[in-house]
Amino acid sequence: MKLSEWARRNGVHYQTAWQWARDGKMPVPVTKTATGRYLVLEQAPERDGRTVAYRRVSSADQKTDLERQAGRVVTATGMGLSVTDVVSEVDSGLDGGRPEPARLLRDPQVTTIVVEHRDWLTGFGLEHLSAVLEASGRRIVVIDDAEADDAEVCDDLVRDMTEVLTSFCARLYGRRSASRRAKAALRAAREAA
Repeated sequence: MKLSEWARRNGVHYQTAWQWARDGKMPVPVTKTATGRYLVLEQAPERDGRTVAYRRVSSADQKTDLERQAGRVVTATGMGLSVTDVVSEVDSGLDGGRPEPARLLRDPQVTTIVVEHRDWLTGFGLEHLSAVLEASGRRIVVIDDAEADDAEVCDDLVRDMTEVLTSFCARLYGRRSASRRAKAALRAAREAA
């Protein structure tokens, strides 16, 4: 298949895929034709199901990170996995109603879900979800099980705390003033610290 088609299917920018092919860093077999065009060699699909890479960011201002995540998650092929699809989502980690993870978990053909960090698929309880999936012959593969850098973790925690406070304030005071009251609570907590 053409390199551009492979890049589109795997959620990688074409120029990134081209650089990988040029530098010999492609996670799949690739060949260069006499005309200088790169072709990705077809791989046999896994017999026991599909492997799907899942990537997520918390807010729209982080959308540029989805491209970088795609490149890192697609490297799962170096672990012997053939990623057949890449699913992207911009949504909160605490939102239990995210449609993409639910769709992946409902699909019995998806036998392996690849994520870069453990908290991107579920904010909490990944161990329980993994146990349930393993009981049915499925699994979750976490590429980088270490925590992200401190600044990124802190930003995510502040964002998650804001969402929790907003949710609680909405229940107590109504939806219209919840955001304003959550921000006021965060300001008071910062001043007290």
